[in-house]
Amino acid sequence: MDFLKKHYEKILLGVVLIGMAVALALLPFFISSEKQKLTDMSSAVLHPKVKPLTNLDMTLPEQTIKRLASPAVIDFGPPNRLFNPMPWQKTADGHLLLRESVGPNRIVVTNISPLVLELTLDSVNTSESTPQYVIGIERQAAANPAQRRKTQRLCSMNPPSKNETFTMLEVKGKPEDPSQIVVQLNDTGEKAVITKDKPFLRVDGYMADLHYDLEKKTWQRQRVNSAPLTFNGEEYKIVAINQNEVVLSAKLNGKKWAIKANPTAAP
Repeated sequence: MDFLKKHYEKILLGVVLIGMAVALALLPFFISSEKQKLTDMSSAVLHPKVKPLTNLDMTLPEQTIKRLASPAVIDFGPPNRLFNPMPWQKTADGHLLLRESVGPNRIVVTNISPLVLELTLDSVNTSESTPQYVIGIERQAAANPAQRRKTQRLCSMNPPSKNETFTMLEVKGKPEDPSQIVVQLNDTGEKAVITKDKPFLRVDGYMADLHYDLEKKTWQRQRVNSAPLTFNGEEYKIVAINQNEVVLSAKLNGKKWAIKANPTAAP
């Protein structure tokens, strides 16, 4: 005990020195361990381990594409009229009517008739040395009304006659009593066959009868580019007619309406 009392300071200093020596001996291992930890941490940040992607869930996009393949049809017109309010118009007698119920939409085409080019063999003149043929010409679709009346042309084959409508090509059968006369039309070059019993007919256009009941107006035998039709406070021109419909065009803005023929609606 006396030894410890006399030398405890030396013993304590020795223990501290031994501890420091052990710490110094272990310090390289501690530094190496810390460096490894720092290296691992840097590697984890700079080169992270990425897990492989799993199969994507495409259910929602596929359902969306299926819906787009069959788009919803939304009708804002009649009878809904969400963004299409109904325009009204006052008639001449003070009644209110829907805009769709006045104007060209209420025009009725009661009749459509063809306008033909007709060639007829009217007679044969045998008093001359060469038989002569009286051929009637009627051009119902001519623009000039004076040219629509039937006219007659005296034709022969020696030499072949030519006029503003056709050129003689051939006389079949007996010259004094032909079974057929063949001519060539000047405007199209087609061949036309004429006999005593059967004239040649070609449709060159149409004319139409129209009725507008709201104003009790009727227009008969109207042709393309006839005088304007005045109704509903506006003027309209006929710009086309075929065997099934009449096309009207507004003089104000050029808007067109195709109106089907409806003979049963005649007044």
